[in-house]
Amino acid sequence: MARSVSNSRKWVFTLLAWTAALLIFFPILWTVLTSFKTEGEAIASPPRFLFFDWTTENYATVQERSNYFRHFMNSVVISIGSTLLGLMVAVPAAWSMAFQPTRRTKDLLMWMLSTKMMPAVGVLIPIYILFQRAGLLDNRFGVMVVLMLMNLPIIVWMLYTYFREIPGEILEAARMDGAGLWNEIRHVLTPMAVPGIASTMLLNIILAWNEAFWTLNLTASKAAPLTAFIASYSSPEGLFYAKLSAASTMAIAPILVMGWFSQKQLVRGLTFGAVK
Repeated sequence: MARSVSNSRKWVFTLLAWTAALLIFFPILWTVLTSFKTEGEAIASPPRFLFFDWTTENYATVQERSNYFRHFMNSVVISIGSTLLGLMVAVPAAWSMAFQPTRRTKDLLMWMLSTKMMPAVGVLIPIYILFQRAGLLDNRFGVMVVLMLMNLPIIVWMLYTYFREIPGEILEAARMDGAGLWNEIRHVLTPMAVPGIASTMLLNIILAWNEAFWTLNLTASKAAPLTAFIASYSSPEGLFYAKLSAASTMAIAPILVMGWFSQKQLVRGLTFGAVK
C-alpha cells in the first residue's frame, strides 16, 4: 500500500521544485530581458529587472549585421543530420548488443562511454588537419560527422537501454515467421521502441544544436551555425551585452519552443522501461 503524504510535505516539495525550476530558468529570463535594454541599461549597476525603457533596437541591429536565417538553417541541417547519421549507426549497434551480446559487450559499452570523458581539445589538432586535407573545413557534412561521432556513445547507450526492455521472445516469434534481420529491425523492433528512439533524437538534436566548441573551430562562414552567430558579438572592440543577449535569444528560441511542445514525448522516452 502506498504511503500517504501529508499536505505540509507536499507544499514543501512543491516549493522546492518551483525554487529549483526558477533558479534554472533565471539565466534564460535575464538574457531575454537584457535583449530589450539599451547597452547602457544592460551594464547598469544595480541592474534593473523590469522597470527600464524597453526597445527592440538590438534585434533590428542583429538582423542588419548578420544573416540569421542562414545560421539558423545551418543549425537545423547540422543538428538533424548528425542525429540521423548517429541513428543509422547506433540502431544496428544497439540491437546487436541488446539481443546478441557477447562477454565483451559490457566492456565495449564502457569503453564507448569513456570516450566522452576525453577533453575535446585533446583531439582538435588531428581532426582539424584531417578536415583540412579532406576539404571538409567550413562544410556542413564535416560538422555533422564530428557531432555524430561525439554524441554516438550517448545514442548507443540510450537505444541499448530501450532495446533491453523489449522481450526477446517477440523477435524470436518474428524469426519463426520468416523475418530476416532487416525486417526484424524495421517492422518489429523499431515500432516497439518509437518512444525511446524519439526521445533519443530530441536529446541529441538539442546537444548538437548547443555544441559550440567544434562548430566554432571547424566552421567560418558558409557552414557556421547559430553558436557562431552568437560568438560574433564578442569582438576586440568590446562585449555588447544587449546585442549579445538579442542574438542569444534568437538562437535559443527555436530549441526552447521545440522542447516545450515535445516535453511529453521526451519525458515518456526517458522513463521508458523505468516503471513496470
